[in-house]
Amino acid sequence: MKKWIFIFTIMMAQVCNSQITYAQNKDIAAIQSILDNQIKSWNSGNLDNFMVGYLHSDSLVFIGKSGPTYGYENTLANYKKSYPDKSHMGTLQFEIISFKPINNDHYFVIGKWKLIRTVGNLNGVYTLLFRKTKDGWKIIADHSS
Repeated sequence: MKKWIFIFTIMMAQVCNSQITYAQNKDIAAIQSILDNQIKSWNSGNLDNFMVGYLHSDSLVFIGKSGPTYGYENTLANYKKSYPDKSHMGTLQFEIISFKPINNDHYFVIGKWKLIRTVGNLNGVYTLLFRKTKDGWKIIADHSS
C-alpha cells in the first residue's frame, strides 16, 4: 500500500509540474510575441505600434541613459525625439538572455538590443518587467542602456 501511495504522490507531482510548465511556456510565448511585434514595428518605422507592448499608463517607467521617464506618452515622445526617422531607427535586433517568472502575473526579461543604422550602430542591454493585465502581458518597467 505504501508503494502505491508513493507512486501516486510522484505522479501527482509530475502532473502539477507539467501544468506549471505549460502555463509558463504559454506566458513566455505571449511575451515573445510582444517582443517580436516590437521588432517588426520598429523595423517598419512604426513607433506607435512598437509601444503597444507597453502599459498605456502614467505608471510606466522607462530608464535610459538620461534617467527615468514616467508615463506612456512621455516614453513615446522620447522615442520619437531620439529616433525621428528611419535612418536613426535603423534595424532592431533582440537577443533574449532569460525569462524569469516572478509570480503568476509578473515576468522579468533580460536581453540585448542592437540597432544597425546608416548613422552609426548602437547596442546595449535591457531588463523588462512584464505584468499580466486584462489586455494581456504589458511592459511596466524598461531599463535599457
